[in-house]
Amino acid sequence: MRFKYSLLAAALLLSGTSAIAEPAVQSGVDLQALDRQTRPQDDFYQFANGGWLDNTPIPDIYSGYTIYHQVYEDAEVALKAIIEQAAQNKQQAGSEAQKVGDLYNSWMDAEAINKLGVSPLLPAIAQIDAISTQEQLQAMLAKLSRAGVDLPFAFYIQPDLKNSAEYAVYFSQNGLTLPDRDYYLQTDNEKFAKAREGLPGYIKQMLSFVDHTATAVRAQAIIDFETQIAQQQWSRVDNRDDEKTYNPYPVAELSKLGTHLQWQPMLSTLGLDKAEKVIISQPDYFMAMDKMLQSVDLSVWKDYLKYNLIRAHATDLGDDVDEVHFQFMAKTLSGQEKQRPRWKRGISLVNGSLGEAVGRLYVEQHFPAKAKSKMQELVNNVLTVLDEGIDKLEWMSDETKIKAKQKAANFTTKIGYPDKWRDYSKLNIVEGDHFGNAQRVHDYNYQRQVDKLGQPIDRTEWFMTPQTVNAYYDPTQNEIVFPAARLQPPFFQLSADDAINYGAIGGVIGHEISHGFDDSGSKYDGDGNLKNWWSESDRKAFEQRTTMLVEQYNQFSPIEGMTVNGELTLGENIGDLSGVAMAYKAYIRSLNGKPAPVIDGFTGPQRFFIGYAMSRKGKYKEETTISRLASDPHSPLKYRVNGVYPNIDAFYQAFDVKPGDAMYLPPEQRVKIW
Repeated sequence: MRFKYSLLAAALLLSGTSAIAEPAVQSGVDLQALDRQTRPQDDFYQFANGGWLDNTPIPDIYSGYTIYHQVYEDAEVALKAIIEQAAQNKQQAGSEAQKVGDLYNSWMDAEAINKLGVSPLLPAIAQIDAISTQEQLQAMLAKLSRAGVDLPFAFYIQPDLKNSAEYAVYFSQNGLTLPDRDYYLQTDNEKFAKAREGLPGYIKQMLSFVDHTATAVRAQAIIDFETQIAQQQWSRVDNRDDEKTYNPYPVAELSKLGTHLQWQPMLSTLGLDKAEKVIISQPDYFMAMDKMLQSVDLSVWKDYLKYNLIRAHATDLGDDVDEVHFQFMAKTLSGQEKQRPRWKRGISLVNGSLGEAVGRLYVEQHFPAKAKSKMQELVNNVLTVLDEGIDKLEWMSDETKIKAKQKAANFTTKIGYPDKWRDYSKLNIVEGDHFGNAQRVHDYNYQRQVDKLGQPIDRTEWFMTPQTVNAYYDPTQNEIVFPAARLQPPFFQLSADDAINYGAIGGVIGHEISHGFDDSGSKYDGDGNLKNWWSESDRKAFEQRTTMLVEQYNQFSPIEGMTVNGELTLGENIGDLSGVAMAYKAYIRSLNGKPAPVIDGFTGPQRFFIGYAMSRKGKYKEETTISRLASDPHSPLKYRVNGVYPNIDAFYQAFDVKPGDAMYLPPEQRVKIW
């Protein structure tokens, strides 16, 4: 994934599995997962994964089930043991073990949480009810934003895109309940109807927990307000354009965005007094929001704030609020039938709050040093292929090739875990105070971000924990990062033949490297600055190829009535295509001219393509598929395989793909970029 970190963003942690055994070299192919009734030349995704898809139902505690979830479930046993060991034994006060144990125990005490109910929110609700002026409204907006409540704007701190040696403050559009603005605007789209129909009841129920006079009319007024917000928001495609969204304003000139919003008092409340400028992602949106401060009735603003306050704490206030929130946000919007067991949610809570404290123990127990060295070897081989491949590009000039190679040479690689662990000494966790702990965790993370202003960039920082099953490329640091949990079976197997590892984890390595050269990452130089280093003709040649890829993906229809958005998913599609192409070349290079062994009846090249396809297996409920098509920059899993392979010549050779086969593309239609 191409990574942007946000002060207000939250992410699901998918955590790794148990320690890696080292038996004799094996194929690594899960033969039971194959569908031998399907020809690989017609539907490779089904061929590689059909057996697994047919025999693996989606558990009712998930909205989808993928290979990531499978690894996650294996991992929970190990993580549960780590966390419960801290929770079941007396720990030294102030130690990380004490904080892990008390945080988990406080969450598990559902009786105490239910007894408090919504009472922790009542002082803030009273303050909202007392608002009678614009000044008071704006003061509350800033206060709630600081507390992590969703509002029509969000802000975060990250390196300045055009001066990546410094941190900067960014403000961006926000404030919708539904997954994307299209849910509000495309009123004729039946796929969004179920979500829209359930929204009024959800809002009324949530508001009723803190305001017994709440009515359906007031709930509809909130929806009407959110619809106004949606009408002013930029599309996700436009928001992918870092040039468009980079709009710096000196603090003294923020008044150009409107006369109603008082920026200086708000920045002060947010603790951003050090900021000399603010980067506004969507200036015309903020101009519209400025007007809405006056045009939207104060009573609607107050209801909107109360609703979002309780929504922000829905899982912290007892079973009644939690269940209403789950029924709409998880069941209606995503298709998830049941809540996860409380202990599973507790593991996620601790991972999200004290992730590196748990991660340090996880790495000690489940990430052997040999895995890190093998992974570094794979990364080096893929980077070598990239360097050699740039030299061979026919569409790029020599001048731009030199700069591309310089950027590739500047990549920083992080594998497994951070060299410097996060310091949690300033975070106070109190036994038996779940709501207070949740607030203190937020305040700790908030202050960590705000304190970055004016400080040198911390290049040792990680934005995923070691136990997260994912990887990322950060364009402002020009770094690729692979947490330990991603380097676990079946993604990475020390006991498997190289073909599988180059297909599964090699494809991931190539994917993240390719983000540095996709339609967005290619606009950053080797130092992580948003700076053009291309000639005009080279950029045009690049865009001719990416346009072909957009058109290919626009044709894919995972469900009736909806297609993949080739523009929204372009960056990830480039990552998949170029990543697989580079990983395959790295695999062939690793053979040093020797023939690959035939194992389980498959040649080395065949196992490579099977390995990558198996790393993408999964299925989702229709509700989640709808949401992902509207908002996710990744293509559906099937097309991360079947959309890639027809563009790769080696696939044709490996499986004897010919004209007439469903996976066949004429040579002139195949997209080759890196």
